[in-house]
Amino acid sequence: MKIKEIRELADKDLREKLENSEAALNQMKLNHSITPLENPSQIKAARRDIARMKTELRQRELNK
Repeated sequence: MKIKEIRELADKDLREKLENSEAALNQMKLNHSITPLENPSQIKAARRDIARMKTELRQRELNK
């Protein structure tokens, strides 16, 4: 997910997306520990997307 897409989301939608992404990351890590993923770089990409979302939420919080 690009930062431009993240900035267009409302706070509520962004929080929902963040929760879903974190759950998906945890599930991906669990699956990878049992059976290696075909593309393990998905974990890295998901982690970075979550960081982008958290950063945007924090910036919005500070700008209020």
